[in-house]
Amino acid sequence: MRSTFSMRTAKVGYIISSCLFCAFGLILIFFPEISLSLIGTLIGCAMILFGVFKIIGYFSKDLFRLAFQYDLAFGILLGVLGTIILIRPEMMMNFLCVALGIAILADGLFKVQIAVDSKTFGIGRWWLIMIAALLTGCIGLALIFRPADAALAITAMLGIALLLDGIMSLITVLTTVKIIRNQQPDVVEVKYREIM
Repeated sequence: MRSTFSMRTAKVGYIISSCLFCAFGLILIFFPEISLSLIGTLIGCAMILFGVFKIIGYFSKDLFRLAFQYDLAFGILLGVLGTIILIRPEMMMNFLCVALGIAILADGLFKVQIAVDSKTFGIGRWWLIMIAALLTGCIGLALIFRPADAALAITAMLGIALLLDGIMSLITVLTTVKIIRNQQPDVVEVKYREIM
């Protein structure tokens, strides 16, 4: 039997990180005048935490291998971006918008692939992942190009991006990560018998 500890850790961590992103998004939407230093610190910490859970997820070998299939490189990217943001949180609004926009756009694109793979696997709610991925990718792209340069508008857009990314990650992990208590290892032993 395979241990399900790393899968459970990754799934719970994904859920917690997604909820944190949703909460940060709502805070930024409703309180756009919040301190840039505080925004940078909170988002930087959340990105590092989410990066760690993505890396754990990649190595967890969940049943369908859908939700975590691209998470090694993406987890490392989130960790690096989060660390850069933590080093200079108050001077990072432009960097934060572009970096987070790229990360959210990439996450949306990876989730489009996961939605397509989910449909192939026969997961009925694959379309939820697809819709969330497309919406999230669009807001990530908008965040990169920032159509409004007003600080409050950028902060609200950042909040919408975080909220959508959190929702998309929640939908993905809840629909594609299945943990079976007595999951068998990947290698299947087969006995062959010669027939004459």
